[in-house]
Amino acid sequence: MTWTNPLRDPEDRRLPRIAGPCGMVLFGVTGDLSRKKVMPAIYDLANRGLLPPGFSLVGFARRDWADQDFAQIVHDSVKAHARTEFREEVWQQLAEGFRFVPGDFDDDAAFERLRRTIEELDQERGTGGNHAFYLAIPPGFFGNVVGQLQEHGLTEQKDGSWRRVVVEKPFGHDLESARELNNILAGVFPSGSIFRIDHYLGKETVQNILAMRFANELFEPIWNSNYVDHVQITMAEDIGIGGRAGYYDGIGAARDVIQNHLLQLMCLVAMEEPTSFDAESLRIEKQKVLSSVVLPRRLDLTTARGQYAPGWAGGEKVNGFLEEEGIKKTSTTETYAAVTLNVDTRRWAGVPFYLRTGKRLGRRVTEVAIVFKRAPHLPFSATATEELTQNALVIRVQPDEGMTIRFGSKVPGTAMEIRDVNMDFVYGGSFTESSPEAYERLILDVLLGDPPLFPRHEEVELSWKILDPILEHWGRKGKPEPYASGGWGPESADKMLARDGRVWRRP
Repeated sequence: MTWTNPLRDPEDRRLPRIAGPCGMVLFGVTGDLSRKKVMPAIYDLANRGLLPPGFSLVGFARRDWADQDFAQIVHDSVKAHARTEFREEVWQQLAEGFRFVPGDFDDDAAFERLRRTIEELDQERGTGGNHAFYLAIPPGFFGNVVGQLQEHGLTEQKDGSWRRVVVEKPFGHDLESARELNNILAGVFPSGSIFRIDHYLGKETVQNILAMRFANELFEPIWNSNYVDHVQITMAEDIGIGGRAGYYDGIGAARDVIQNHLLQLMCLVAMEEPTSFDAESLRIEKQKVLSSVVLPRRLDLTTARGQYAPGWAGGEKVNGFLEEEGIKKTSTTETYAAVTLNVDTRRWAGVPFYLRTGKRLGRRVTEVAIVFKRAPHLPFSATATEELTQNALVIRVQPDEGMTIRFGSKVPGTAMEIRDVNMDFVYGGSFTESSPEAYERLILDVLLGDPPLFPRHEEVELSWKILDPILEHWGRKGKPEPYASGGWGPESADKMLARDGRVWRRP
């Protein structure tokens, strides 16, 4: 069988590596993650010629489906959510490798069927014994599934083949549970075969933080406490929890976003230059940052949490969190979280890092803002600079990927008047190539066994060491502060920065 890759250009260096013979087993195929992200990303990789000709995808779920039923589920998901154009010839070739195994996670017979299915695919599709097990399921089931895989010989790596496991956040709900989860995984898979997906690390703009810092002499000399006043890292969503009440209630904004996405972004901003960009070198520098984080003494003054109340969003009147379907009226789960962190190193001493995330805020945006100190002397009159704020470098992660530099410029005219202006870099306006979706890059890295973009268990545990004291403090405080939907969070978050003489950016 000849593998056709109609979209692959030999000069295309965005994703130049092609996975070798392999397959993937997807647990949780009926969930939103599988349907909206994983399945479309697999198709997009195939469409770009980056999967091997015999790639196989095995679905495992508690459904009475045949292989063709599973293929239809994938087809519908691809049609609805794929990034690239649907091509019938690519689809047909990919669909030949689809299989479905029905069963529960504690069903020995189902895992025996899974073992036989994989052996058949090795023979029929040439997958070579190389299989990744993608656990798109709640963490509470990890132990069952991993134990079953081991018991039925599905984790054995024979004759140079590989077996890998992929897990999604949250990586536990505190330090103790994260360690327990890590022990479960490490008891079955070697550390280099465990891939913890943080999809933010697969985003083009996030990786551009490293390129911007270490490929340009322009930025690195001023990337320190001599010039930087503070750093703001924001992930704001304009939507509510939607149908995720079962997942979100009891988890909250801090566990859902700060422990993983925002702390990883902070690491990339604050880390020292690695000796190379391989997985081990990046891990060492990120761990140094997390190990250096110091919490302020007064958590009541340097953290904030809130819960969205009824209000207006997108021109529509919306419910508050406590009115959402499936949420208890007494819930103390926060939908907004803001924390102040200090990185106790020579480079960052005295520079606060403000991290915030929330739902039902003014708009959907994720950004990192490096705010610089004011010039030590301004030889202008006060009226000439009254509209001048601090210089800032803003890295936009989503939705308008790019970067903005804010600086002062003279207003045209005879008077000396200085006003803020922006210099913009937008990915879509500078490159004709479209960026791969984060899950495309991360899934391909799993199949290639390339782990630079995946947090190791040490990083996960250090992140929980930072967050646990904050969560414990909030647990003693009662209910979160309500804030109006469509705004920018609770008043306590504004006061948190105001005490330091600073204000939040309004993206």
